[in-house]
Amino acid sequence: MDAAAGPQSFSFISLFLQADWVVKAVMIGLILASLGSWAVIIDKLFRFSALNSAANRFEDQVGSGQGLEEVAAQAGANPRHPLPRMLQAALKEWRDAKAKGQMGEAQAAFLIQRIDRMMDTLISRETGKAEDGLGSLAIVATASPFIGLFGTVWGIMHAFQNIAISKNTSLAVVAPSIAEALFATAIGLIAAIPAYIAYNKFSTDAGKYAGRLENFADDLSTAIQRRLSERV
Repeated sequence: MDAAAGPQSFSFISLFLQADWVVKAVMIGLILASLGSWAVIIDKLFRFSALNSAANRFEDQVGSGQGLEEVAAQAGANPRHPLPRMLQAALKEWRDAKAKGQMGEAQAAFLIQRIDRMMDTLISRETGKAEDGLGSLAIVATASPFIGLFGTVWGIMHAFQNIAISKNTSLAVVAPSIAEALFATAIGLIAAIPAYIAYNKFSTDAGKYAGRLENFADDLSTAIQRRLSERV
């Protein structure tokens, strides 16, 4: 590069256009990774908000004094939220066991174990759905800085080659080449930082949501045990 550096040489578009093709590929990859991570972030924001709002409404309904059967019936045949599905599944097991007549302690204990296993399976499945996409955020958060650094190292090597060819080491000639190389690291950090913050936030949210499901399952199991104790 023989021309002196001007303000236009350090614009984002100029830095991208002047970069080596390898650095351009790194930049494009990081930009796509950042866009993908933001898509996951926006989806998770709306999804956790909807899940918690639905859970709040259902828990308020359960705590309003209505019977569990009535609450389960109001949820419909195929509720989307896991809490009413858990309630309906537990009540179905209860009704099936009740229809068989009087139960002994062994049959009651087996029923509780069956309900607990069913609840654990449902909680595990719903937790997996809530955590879906977090792996991609983790990859972007951990890999983007290193990919950007690779682009920077490659760009600096390419800049040194151009300096050796031009035999001009003045700052006006060197600065644009170094800037376009460092721009790759900047894009890597821009992609990594939001993904890292979002991964930690949504991992915490997923853990809290799983704990919420587990607490509801424990309360439901206690309610079923109370009913069984009245019949045994």
